[in-house]
Amino acid sequence: MGMVVTGKVTGIKKFGAFVTLEGRKSGLIHISEIANTYVDDVSAHLSEGQEVTVKVIGIDESGRINLSVKKVQEPAMAAAPSRPPRQHSVPQERSPASFEDRLKQFMQDSNSKMSGLEMYANKKKSRRSQG
Repeated sequence: MGMVVTGKVTGIKKFGAFVTLEGRKSGLIHISEIANTYVDDVSAHLSEGQEVTVKVIGIDESGRINLSVKKVQEPAMAAAPSRPPRQHSVPQERSPASFEDRLKQFMQDSNSKMSGLEMYANKKKSRRSQG
């Protein structure tokens, strides 16, 4: 395990690709080991007859060889996230709004919402009493 070898892709399936290695042994590159990004279609990344460099990542009890293309790629590439890293925002100076100004704005918004709810409740009550 851990050896890096070359082989030839001999078959493509939905779940991965079969590769014939040196010494007539064959192994499987599971779809999750093809690329560092999401792989929906194996044939978009590999094709039959293509020579590939793979890393042996496991051999099960039955002697089946598990291979990886993405573990052969440079570590910087392998560690690269598929989305940009989260940026920590640095608080920027805002307009000088005091606590009292922000509280006043909050109270205005709250009063506006409350009056809207009261009007809705009153309409609902008047409909019930008419019916």
